[in-house]
Amino acid sequence: MKSLIIINDPPYGTERLYNGLRLAHALIKRDHEVTVFLMADAVNGAKRGQKTPEGFYNVERMVRRVTTRGRVWLCGTCMDARGLGDDDILDGAERRTMDALAEATEQADKVLIF
Repeated sequence: MKSLIIINDPPYGTERLYNGLRLAHALIKRDHEVTVFLMADAVNGAKRGQKTPEGFYNVERMVRRVTTRGRVWLCGTCMDARGLGDDDILDGAERRTMDALAEATEQADKVLIF
């Protein structure tokens, strides 16, 4: 099954990105083909070098875990608006367009939005 997870919230301050990535990982373990599309402030979740307090979840590690068997795409316009360049994001995460999101939406069996 193909699952598309669209996430809009920032990496910290709410838990939507955290929970969306947890779901993505759970679906990957069940052999789903998963694409996570980060939009708006969620693009900051794929930023390299995140430092979090001891015992606190780290979104960078969670994104990296999803990229091992799934896809993590970032809205290019959202990246530009936040001053993020390709060198700022994790290996395995990819800059994409709304056209790519539209195509992924058409191809997905399930679309989930956080």
